[in-house]
Amino acid sequence: MDNYIFALDIGTRSVIGLLLEQTNKSYKLIDYVMQEHEERSMLDGQIHDVVSVSKVINEVKEKLECKHQIMLSKVCVAAAGRALKTKRTKISKNIEQHPLIDKEDILFLELSAVQQAQHDLAHEEQGNNASTHYYCVGYSVLQYRLDDDLIGSLIDQQGKEAEVEIIATFLPKVVVESLLAALQRANLEMEALTLEPIAAINVLIPESMRRLNVALVDIGAGTSDIALTDAGSITAYGMVSKAGDEITEAISDHFLLDFNEAERVKKDITAHQQATLTDILGFEQTITFDELATAIEPAIDQLASVIAEEIITLNSRAPKAVMLVGGGSLTPNLTVKLANKLKLPNNRVATRGTDAIRDLEFEAEIPTGPAFITPIGIAIAAKQNPVHYISVTVNDRAVRLFDMKQLTVGDSLLAAGIYIDKLYGRPGMAYMITFNNQNITLPGTYGQPPKVWLNDEPITVEQPIKHGDVLHVEKGEDGVEPVVTIAGLVGEVDSFTIFFNQEKYKIEPKIEVNGKSVQSDYQIQDNDNIHIIETKTVQEFFSSINKKDELDQVGDFQIVVDNKKATLENFSTRLKVNGKKVDKNISVRANDKIELIKGDQPTVQKILSSLHIPTEKKLHVTYNGKPITLTKQVTQVFLNNQELQYTDTIQSGAKITCKTVEDNEFIFQDIFRFISIDLTKIKGNVTIQKNGESAAFFDPLAENDEITIEHE
Repeated sequence: MDNYIFALDIGTRSVIGLLLEQTNKSYKLIDYVMQEHEERSMLDGQIHDVVSVSKVINEVKEKLECKHQIMLSKVCVAAAGRALKTKRTKISKNIEQHPLIDKEDILFLELSAVQQAQHDLAHEEQGNNASTHYYCVGYSVLQYRLDDDLIGSLIDQQGKEAEVEIIATFLPKVVVESLLAALQRANLEMEALTLEPIAAINVLIPESMRRLNVALVDIGAGTSDIALTDAGSITAYGMVSKAGDEITEAISDHFLLDFNEAERVKKDITAHQQATLTDILGFEQTITFDELATAIEPAIDQLASVIAEEIITLNSRAPKAVMLVGGGSLTPNLTVKLANKLKLPNNRVATRGTDAIRDLEFEAEIPTGPAFITPIGIAIAAKQNPVHYISVTVNDRAVRLFDMKQLTVGDSLLAAGIYIDKLYGRPGMAYMITFNNQNITLPGTYGQPPKVWLNDEPITVEQPIKHGDVLHVEKGEDGVEPVVTIAGLVGEVDSFTIFFNQEKYKIEPKIEVNGKSVQSDYQIQDNDNIHIIETKTVQEFFSSINKKDELDQVGDFQIVVDNKKATLENFSTRLKVNGKKVDKNISVRANDKIELIKGDQPTVQKILSSLHIPTEKKLHVTYNGKPITLTKQVTQVFLNNQELQYTDTIQSGAKITCKTVEDNEFIFQDIFRFISIDLTKIKGNVTIQKNGESAAFFDPLAENDEITIEHE
């Protein structure tokens, strides 16, 4: 039994079971059983009545088991192309450290490409949530590449990068699931699954012929499956939902026959060129092949039209040739009409039978027509390019997926329609704040990843899985609003020391939130307006110690004298940092020594002296033998037309006017401003002399004059 291949072609009209034996490079057909459905339990390749179909499958299996005294438990099957989707994908692998040395390595690379195709399909279908409704049911290798060069085989090849390009086909899960259910009811395990057009093309069009642009059409009862080759590879698959049943229904309608009778007439007239029929009114007649063809010509023409349209759609042009297989390919005049639709010569469209299959030996006699091409192809294709399936349980739901030998938890979640990105917790609400007049967004915490358990053990989605594993996945926890302090936002704000006029000051940044002073551990709230006021310059330092008024005094002492500007350094207030004269906007650093050197408050006398403007005239004389010095103001100072005294103070920026006193000669009476006479002691005459001679009050005085005033 180990050398036998059991294959089933579960068609719309019948079930064909075959036993093949694989030899070195060929296959031997051991036996076959064909059993028709008792009722229309399948439509367009889809099982509609699992119980009825399973019953027919079981009958076919039991006949083969009984005849050959064997037990059949595994089977290779194919699905029709109804609603199939095709994905063309390539994948590469670095093989510098791990060369591809055997068939298993190549198979893994191929299946990795199939997995990528499934992933791409899932993303395409994500918008309408249909990605979980499809299974991969087959694939074909389009080409191999080694370091970007085409190559026939990758086995034992040396290079940097190997690449395989495949075309993978996907069917609705309902098609596959109903097929699996029918097999299980017949106590059969699906060993491998393929697609009918893949099966047919593998046995009829070997790789050496695939450089030709050829279409293969498998016309069954419910569907017509199409595959195309070109430039050395299989380029496309397609399907139309019209096939042999449409022809049977046309015969039924025209000759008033029930469906089963019309199907019998179709077979008889194909085999014998004529058939006898009895309509529902009891009238019997015999019709010929040509009469039947003429009667149902519109149906034949319609079938040819939809097949030709699909071929053009897939191929963008008419192919070089078309091969027809399947029982429906025997429809009268179908090859001629299809050739006309595609504008091909009649000899470029032909029906192919089992005699066209290479490397196939026959131990049992089977019809040589096209009906057995697909069943034989199923057995061979499923063996050469099998797609095995395993079952796992995801959140208490059974999920099947094709066995990549390194399937992961993530693959299972994808097959179950569970998307990891949707299971991540939502991020917490962000805060919008203003920091030093700039808008800033504080994001909430990230949502937690989903929690996944494999057989009750917590794992990651990269964990490999095996048949029978049980998975459970839960949504991750949502994130929360940000929890951030001011220190967490800007870091710790450092304090430092500055010396001002030898006094020590500790400088700390001031933090304000919404106009109120806070500490650095304040927890920020949404819409907060935060200001950090740092001491960066000398001016900011004076503001922080509330001595801004003193800093405002820093600058040159300037006045305007007789319309001329004058700067007086002695009265200017100077700012020094570390002994150097600086501007108030200079930056400060830790341990800076700041000095504010205030200028003297100047009087008129000091200003005139600094400007070297004479203020008085002096005269030295002797009075009663004692020397004295007489002085007289020689310059008058006016501010806003008001004369100032020499003791008056002046502010920076003042505009003053200086005037020389014209009458500045000394006379005798000036001496009385510098001497004192006790008038109470004077009783007699007073004698006034200058240099020994009598003098009057208005007599002029000269340097070193001798003044004498005597009284009795």
